[in-house]
Amino acid sequence: MEHKKLDEFTRRLKDASPQNLKSVILYGSAATEDFHSKHSDLNVVCILGIAGAAELAALHAPVQWWIRQGQRPPLIFTLEELRRSADVFTIELLDMKSHHRILFGENVLADLSVPLHYHPLQVERELRTNWLHLRQAMLTTPSKSKSHLELMAASFSSFTALFRHALLALGKPTGESRRDVIDRIGQFADADPIGFYTLLDYREGKCKEREIDVPKTLDRYLFFVEAVTDKFDRELDLPQ
Repeated sequence: MEHKKLDEFTRRLKDASPQNLKSVILYGSAATEDFHSKHSDLNVVCILGIAGAAELAALHAPVQWWIRQGQRPPLIFTLEELRRSADVFTIELLDMKSHHRILFGENVLADLSVPLHYHPLQVERELRTNWLHLRQAMLTTPSKSKSHLELMAASFSSFTALFRHALLALGKPTGESRRDVIDRIGQFADADPIGFYTLLDYREGKCKEREIDVPKTLDRYLFFVEAVTDKFDRELDLPQ
């Protein structure tokens, strides 16, 4: 089903902008074995020759169709913008380069150079930002087990991606799977990853909602995020 949606979206983009559309690229978990249709998005980036008002307007209809399929609008770059953004979007572009699938056009990511001098600071900022957003969401989400479980499931991918980047920034091996990442960042932070393991099992269909002690899992989940963020921050403060 996902492949059909992607093919149809790509066709609509090409029809709407036959000359200006240079590349359409799928990136993120959908380009890996970690994809789960219930919890994962189909993330797409479009590379345009020109990205002015008229050019964006031409893509309005296909993007609206894509949104109606339950997906987020694509990222839009020109190739020059993509290259010049590499120093501030290191997390996103490293992930794109590592896990992507070309849906149309040339592979503009193949020769893209991503400088890493700001990478550790961006990782810390994103960890803290996502942590704060999680706290805010807890204050606005109904205080029910189902809502809290959905909140953790929704934030899980972002945190595990940031954990992997924290390991990369520290020069530590990440392993191959999300379970490897969780285990290794837990060892680094000296924190019990059981809350994240529970969410991973839930996302992979290995346990049901009724089998999860949501209040205890939420407490462990929050503690783990805090422990990793704090330890990573302190590690960056140490003389290199």
